[in-house]
Order: sequence, then structure tokens, then C-alpha cells
Amino acid sequence: MTLSEWSALPENNRHCRELVDGVLVVAPQPPRHQLAVWRLAAQLERALPRGIAALARIELVIDEEHPATVRVPDVLVVGGAAGASHVTRVWPGDVLAAIEIVAPGSRRTDRVTKLWEYAAAGIRNYWLLEPEDAVRLLAYELAGDSYIPTGEYSGTPEMELEGITLPLDLDALTVLRTTV
Repeated sequence: MTLSEWSALPENNRHCRELVDGVLVVAPQPPRHQLAVWRLAAQLERALPRGIAALARIELVIDEEHPATVRVPDVLVVGGAAGASHVTRVWPGDVLAAIEIVAPGSRRTDRVTKLWEYAAAGIRNYWLLEPEDAVRLLAYELAGDSYIPTGEYSGTPEMELEGITLPLDLDALTVLRTTV
């Protein structure tokens, strides 16, 4: 599939669709995972200055040549023109951080494949959230052409991203509300 064929597909909010080396890959979006995605984007958005945005489930073009690769990270922190407008597609140069929340069907892809792809694309920061039991955030920073781990966090860390302090409540990402 080419990038233009990908672009012609109808919208589908029930599944996560990505284009990997010209092949359409479809995965379910478990409700708890979706909840964590939206809550994380909201937490980040509150702390970001104008011109930088947290975008949930936006297309990231890794390679537009055939066979094309388009990933849909759970959350992207973007700057430049992408951070100042309502875009539906971004390129690696726009991205300050790519964030994935590991789901049962994406463990290997998030921990291995995307770690390599995002580094090769030049994305400076990769955060991986592991939601099993207590949520942990594994932070990576680009060094040369690969990522190096820069920390492991849980609870309510204050993350630094491009000189911006981002207070997070990781446990609040997946906790279910109780009725009163």
C-alpha cells in the first residue's frame, strides 16, 4: 500500500491502524488502554506552553517512500507548525517525544520495533509506559542513532522535556472511578 492509498482509507476509531512497510496492520484498542491515552494527553497538554501540543493517536509518517510506514503513537508531543495547529499527520522533525502505552497486543512492537524505528527517524525522546500493576514510565533519549535509557519512573514524577517540566500522575492513567 502506498501513502496515498493509506490516506484514502475511511476513518476507523474502533481499531488502531498503522502502515508498516506498505502493509496495513490493524489492532484492537482495549477500553482501559484508550482511557490511559486520553488521560495522558490531557495531563501533558495542561503543562505545555503555546506552540507545543500533546496529540493523541495522530499519524506519524516514518517513511513516505514505497513501501511507506505510518505509525500512530498513543501520544506525541509536537512543536513547530504541528504544535501550533490542529494537524492529523506529522513528520519526525515535528516530534519532541513519542509516547507508547504498552498493550497486550503491542508489547514487542512498542518495546523493540518502535524503539528502533523512532530512533532511526531521529525522534529525540521515547517514553514507554508499562501499565501492568503500578504504571511505570521508561524514558529514553536519542544518543547518536539509538536510544539510551534515562530513567524509570512511577507515581507522580516531574518529567523534563526540552526544558519544560511536566508533572504527571501515572497511577491516575488507569485507575477506574468508583461510584458514590
